[in-house]
Amino acid sequence: MARPTALPAVAVTAVSLVLTLAVVVMWLGTAMPWPVALVVGLGIDGGWLATLAYERRLAAQGDHSRAVTAVGWSFGLVATGVLVAHALMAEADTGAWLAVAWLPIAAKALWLVHVRWERTALTPRALDMISGVQQEARDKAAVARARLRAEATTEETRLTAVTEAGTRVARVQAKTAETLSRAWSTLESARTGEDTGRALTSVTSRVTPGVTLDVTPSWELPVWGPIKPLTPELETAPALSDAALDTLVDEIRHSETPALSYREMAARFRTAGHSASEVRLRAAWKRVA
Repeated sequence: MARPTALPAVAVTAVSLVLTLAVVVMWLGTAMPWPVALVVGLGIDGGWLATLAYERRLAAQGDHSRAVTAVGWSFGLVATGVLVAHALMAEADTGAWLAVAWLPIAAKALWLVHVRWERTALTPRALDMISGVQQEARDKAAVARARLRAEATTEETRLTAVTEAGTRVARVQAKTAETLSRAWSTLESARTGEDTGRALTSVTSRVTPGVTLDVTPSWELPVWGPIKPLTPELETAPALSDAALDTLVDEIRHSETPALSYREMAARFRTAGHSASEVRLRAAWKRVA
């Protein structure tokens, strides 16, 4: 897992160390003995390698030191400064030297990326578990989408069926209304006819107003169930006079103490078999009371 970031960092670091040492020896070799220039170059590269090794040791232990990191970046800046100064003071190929002057900083940046990689690296088992969770989520999402599409299709089919059924019902209703309209038109034509008006009047006088016959047939509605005929006494009982009605109401009212109310008196009056309209009975009650 460390190869994708460690190998570029190691390669750029090696090139930067060699380039820094060569520049220091070539540049300072003209002003001082080359062994001294070599010692200066090795000092810069050695300090950088020492701080880098210590940082790697701390990283392996899960620790970090800002002081060591600051020292390492200082050596990197010094090496970059040496390369930039040599490029600016070179008589030829200034652009080429400036193009490679960023290598020490690039090496430090690559080691920083490698540290981040190590801190976020996971084991193959964890990666397999994450992949399984993601696959399960994708499967659930696919099933949910398929279910929604199926429900949408079902709802669309149901709405289509309901719409078609409503259209058929409306068509049938329209035909029925048209048939009824024709039937009523035919009946109206028959009713307004001169010859059919009298024939229809024998059935009911309301079909053809203004046309009557001498004999009107008696129509009776059918009655379902047994019929209990009224007694002849109730059918032939004569109406009471006002005086007789007053006397009867007064007797029923004072049949108990205290005197009965109108509702109780009227109930007993009907129960006793007497007959009188509600208007006459209430008028008699007012006269007596």
